[in-house]
Amino acid sequence: MPHSVGSEASEQGRRIASRIEAFVRDQVIPYERDARLTPHGPGEDLVAELRSLAGAAGVLTPHIPDGHAHLSHRDTALIFRAAGVSPLGPVAVNVAAPDEGNMFLLGRVATPEQQARFLRPVVEGRARSAFFMTEPAEDGGAGSDPSMLITTARREDGQWRIDGRKAFITGAKGASVGIVMALADEGPTMFLLDLPNPAVRIERVLDTIDSSMPGGHSVVKFDGLRVPDHHVLGEVGKGLAYAQVRLAPARLTHCMRWLGACDRAQEIATAYAVRRKAFGRPLIDHEGVGFMLAENQIDLQQAWLMIDWVAGLLDAGAKGTLESSMAKVAVSESLFRIADRCVQVMGGCGVSGDTVVQQVFREVRAFRIYDGPTEVHKWSIAKTIKRRATMPEAR
Repeated sequence: MPHSVGSEASEQGRRIASRIEAFVRDQVIPYERDARLTPHGPGEDLVAELRSLAGAAGVLTPHIPDGHAHLSHRDTALIFRAAGVSPLGPVAVNVAAPDEGNMFLLGRVATPEQQARFLRPVVEGRARSAFFMTEPAEDGGAGSDPSMLITTARREDGQWRIDGRKAFITGAKGASVGIVMALADEGPTMFLLDLPNPAVRIERVLDTIDSSMPGGHSVVKFDGLRVPDHHVLGEVGKGLAYAQVRLAPARLTHCMRWLGACDRAQEIATAYAVRRKAFGRPLIDHEGVGFMLAENQIDLQQAWLMIDWVAGLLDAGAKGTLESSMAKVAVSESLFRIADRCVQVMGGCGVSGDTVVQQVFREVRAFRIYDGPTEVHKWSIAKTIKRRATMPEAR
C-alpha cells in the first residue's frame, strides 16, 4: 500500500472553495423549495437557470478552471465539499455525478476530436451526460460485477451494432452525451453516443428515495444502435480498465459532495438543538442530544481525513483502487450515521420537508449503494487482504 501522499491543498483550491461555498449559500440554497424540483431531480429549466447563475458568478466547472486541466484531488475535495452544502450545489456549478466522472474519463482517454465533440459541451455546462454500465438484475446482467456484462457490440457493415438493456442509469433522460459499456468479441468496450437517439429508448424512470440528480435513474434499451468506429472510446476490449480510471476517483468525489451536505445537516440540527427547549433547558444540554451532535462532529472530521488521505494518494500517482474502496465504505457509513442522528435530534421536524435534512438523509442512504454497495467494497478489500497474506514474501 502506498504511504506517500501528494502535496497539501493549494491556495488556489482554498480560494475557489471559498467562492463556491459563498455562491451556494447565497444563490443556490434559496432554490431548494423551487417548484421545478421533482422526485426525479431538478427539471432541465432549473438546471439551466442555476448554471447560468454559476457562469455569471465565475464558478462554473471550477475543478477544470482552464477548460481542460483538472485541479489536484485535494483541491477538488475542498471545492466539492463546498458545493455539496446544498444538494443543488453540485448541479449548479457542474460538479455533479455522473457528469463529473465522465469529464474525468473523457479528459484522460478520449481523442482530441472526441473531446471537442463530447467533452467540451459537458465542461461548459451546456450538456449533460450519462454512463451506461449497470444492467437489469432480471436480465442477469452486470451490476456490482462488471464481468457479467451482457449488452453486446458487434461489427456490422463497417459500424458497431449495440443491443441490450441498462438500469439505474443516472441522468439518461435529458442527456446529450452517452458513454456505453458493451461486450465486443475482444472484450468489454466503451462507446461514445450522441443523444437522444431513436435506437436508445428510456423504458422508465425509476422511483428511488434520492432526488438530487437531474433526469433521475432510468432503465434504458439499446435496440440496434449504430455507432461509427471513431466513436470507440480508447481501445476495443479495454473497457474494464477505463472504468477503473473513472470509478476510483468518482467514489471519492461522491464522498466529497455528500460530506458537504452532512456539514449542512449538522449545522441545521445544531441550530435546532440550541433553539428548541424541553424539560426546562435547550435540547443540546440533554446528553442524549448533545452526545449525538458530538459524535457527528467526530464522524465529520474522520470522514474528511479519509477523503484527504485518498486524495493525496491519487495526487501522488497511486491508482487508489483499494484505498478508494476503503474511503467509500468508511465515509458513506459515517455520513449515514450523521444524517440519521440529525433527523433524530430534530424529531418531527427532521422527517418533514421544512428543512433539507430529510433529503440529505435520503440521498446519503442511497449513497451506501451507489458506486458499489458497502458489502461489495468490503469483499473486494478482503480479497486484497487474503492475496497479500498468502504472497510468499508475507510469510
